[in-house]
Amino acid sequence: MAASFMAGIPALKDLYDDLKRRMEKAVADFQANLASTRTGRASIHMLDQVKIDYYGTHTPITQLAQVSTPEAQLFLIQPWDPSVLAEIEKTLRASDLGLNPQSDGKIIRVPIPPMTEERRREVCKHLNRVLEEHRTAVRNIRRDGNDALKKLAKDKKISEDEEKRSLEEIQTLTNDEIHHMEELSAKKEAEIMHV
Repeated sequence: MAASFMAGIPALKDLYDDLKRRMEKAVADFQANLASTRTGRASIHMLDQVKIDYYGTHTPITQLAQVSTPEAQLFLIQPWDPSVLAEIEKTLRASDLGLNPQSDGKIIRVPIPPMTEERRREVCKHLNRVLEEHRTAVRNIRRDGNDALKKLAKDKKISEDEEKRSLEEIQTLTNDEIHHMEELSAKKEAEIMHV
């Protein structure tokens, strides 16, 4: 991307940096959601969204146990504190991942069932909902930036030309971030639908 017009104007530099940081954070959150989306193979990131109630605090499994994938279709979860074993098992059963954990008292084995065509389509629909939520988040950030620009122009801190050019730059930034998320989503959808 070319050098930013807004970054060259002191009154707009902080605004541009803030908008860019917030949009990149939304994209990073979308990428984290993609990583935790089930594709039919065991991936430790699938469990990122699963939180265990550990002494009143919702804690990620990876902070309570060693999680490994010895086979493509199997998780092994070995809690550091054996008293949390039953809670991990219960939470995994209740999650929307469709998992059926089996415990031997020390280790939880979680076989990953093969995904059916119907389940693949459900996952893709869920992925599209998540994408739309993140698109909306990026658009809301754009709206905040546009409002701030209009206020700066109204207060005569920037000229009309600077406002117009900055509005175009914010729109370009928004389009780039949304396009990036759509590309990531399309790749993930192809991975999910691949048998």
